[in-house]
Amino acid sequence: MSINVYAVATPFVIVLALTEFAWCVARRNGYYSFQDSIASMGTAVMNQCVNVAVALLVLPLFTQLGQFAPWRLDASSPLSLVALFLGVDFLFYWFHRFGHRTNIGWAAHSPHHSTEELNYAVALRASVTQRLFSFLFYWPLVLVGFPPEAVLAMVAFHLVLQFIPHTRVIPKLPRWVESWLNTPSHHRVHHARNDAYIDKNYAGFLIIWDRMFGTYAEETEPCSYGLTTPANTWDPTAINFQQWARLFADAVATKSHWDRLRLWVMPTGWRPADLPPRALGYWKQEGAEVKYHSRELPGVRGYLVFQLFASMPFMLLVSHHASPLSGWQKVVLSLLLWAMATAWSGMLESKAWSEPLELARVLAMGVAVTLWLVWASAPQTWSALTAAWLMVSLVWLRVARGTASRGPQSTPYPG
Repeated sequence: MSINVYAVATPFVIVLALTEFAWCVARRNGYYSFQDSIASMGTAVMNQCVNVAVALLVLPLFTQLGQFAPWRLDASSPLSLVALFLGVDFLFYWFHRFGHRTNIGWAAHSPHHSTEELNYAVALRASVTQRLFSFLFYWPLVLVGFPPEAVLAMVAFHLVLQFIPHTRVIPKLPRWVESWLNTPSHHRVHHARNDAYIDKNYAGFLIIWDRMFGTYAEETEPCSYGLTTPANTWDPTAINFQQWARLFADAVATKSHWDRLRLWVMPTGWRPADLPPRALGYWKQEGAEVKYHSRELPGVRGYLVFQLFASMPFMLLVSHHASPLSGWQKVVLSLLLWAMATAWSGMLESKAWSEPLELARVLAMGVAVTLWLVWASAPQTWSALTAAWLMVSLVWLRVARGTASRGPQSTPYPG
């Protein structure tokens, strides 16, 4: 696969997200929360790096498996492309259902549902462990003869299409459209934690799979978004591995060897008989929805918005097929992007370690990327812009630290 679909689609995704954001701000509908959006976008930058790494790992496996296919299908013909798309969409339904109905699947998928909003920033908050599960679900398409590169490209294209229904801006569409397409209305139901909506509407593109297999629900009451046991943090590591940690803790705590093995594939929420039922989370108080908010560092919002936009070129240096960076350099930059999202979460929660971590991240990323671009003989403008970003970031952090030392240690987020 010579072209990375994720990287090619990034401009479209960014434009659509900014358009929705501008619309929501103009209408003052409250569909975007600053803290939630920053946490989602920071995680999204990390996930783009993971997408590329997983695809590179899975491609050799798919190539080996393709040798057992009884024939080779021509993925360039329109009929084959339609068949491949329908195959990906059908298998995605079952992968998505697996992600909600089994302990191990939910551990991988739940980070995507951890946000208590629904907008195009939320669409980008995916799990770093889910992507591997996702790709491994599509092996039957390789075995029936589709080229591995075509399968991975179609999976990526299908994932990009799923970005579109993650919105509250688009109302219900005409019934004839709602009857076959996975519309925003259907996907709002899927992301809701209302009792009537739990484990419904797994479709990727065609809602007909849910109608066929009994998992369809229509949007009939206002949706409350998020997990029934909220994550209550912006930390990307905690969000991605909270559920995994619970499963590993149960596997260690149980005395039953059989339960230790089957725990992973049992229905979501199942625990060994010798362990007490897990306490349910609280997302309502006196019947009203309560969303997580934190006390952030004073004056941090402008800095985080600046860094969010500045992170996009660094993300493309990892994910784009034309990047001048080598493999090990992309790995190091990916780790620095993870540190970036972690530092942002700490700043949103007024953690004492967040500013030192951000300072170290900025220094390491600025110096390393500037040197790598020079060594790769990349256009001088690129390295000059990286150096300029480094200087602006350092000055801004210095000014922010001075402001924080003169003012209160934290300020409440108003809503």
